Amino acid sequence: MPGRLLHSIMTSLPNLLTLARIAVIPVIVALLYIAADWARWTALLLYMAACATDYLDGYLARTRDEVSPLGRFLDPIADKLLVVAVIVVLTAQGWLSVIGVLAGLAIICREILVSGLREYLAEFQVVVHVSKLAKWKTAVQMLALAVLILGQAGPEGLALPLLGEALLVVAALLTLVTGYQYLREGIRHMSANGGDNG
Repeated sequence: MPGRLLHSIMTSLPNLLTLARIAVIPVIVALLYIAADWARWTALLLYMAACATDYLDGYLARTRDEVSPLGRFLDPIADKLLVVAVIVVLTAQGWLSVIGVLAGLAIICREILVSGLREYLAEFQVVVHVSKLAKWKTAVQMLALAVLILGQAGPEGLALPLLGEALLVVAALLTLVTGYQYLREGIRHMSANGGDNG
């Protein structure tokens, strides 16, 4: 079984891209603890590359007919690990105001909520589809974190930390709306399947 799993990973470009996205997270975190502009720029480039693989791995899996259970398992985990890691480091470094921290907390809580719903509903073979609004939320969230990663290392005259926090707040508001939509859908399925599992 381990050999079959390793073969599935090594022979699937989409799975390799997803694993690369996970592997680069510690590097981004380490760079954000280095007090130098080059480190912030490098972290930004790696973060943008990781975001690009989020789209690319899914696209390749569909077009190459390489959609796999492993890929479906790893892809959302990779996304959430990247987002949570960046938000936690930005908070730890003191680069977010109280409002930014609360926005980040809302995003993290929503990710946990949706993950729990997906896991529960999977028992009933119910797939929670990503809405268009959720895709917009993801796009704004990715942009917000990219701007915040660069922060003070960006070009002079651009208030990137302020812009990044404003975008993060917008992402958090979209997060609350989409989180409510997912929760409502989850409750509907729970009711249809006779309550909880305890």
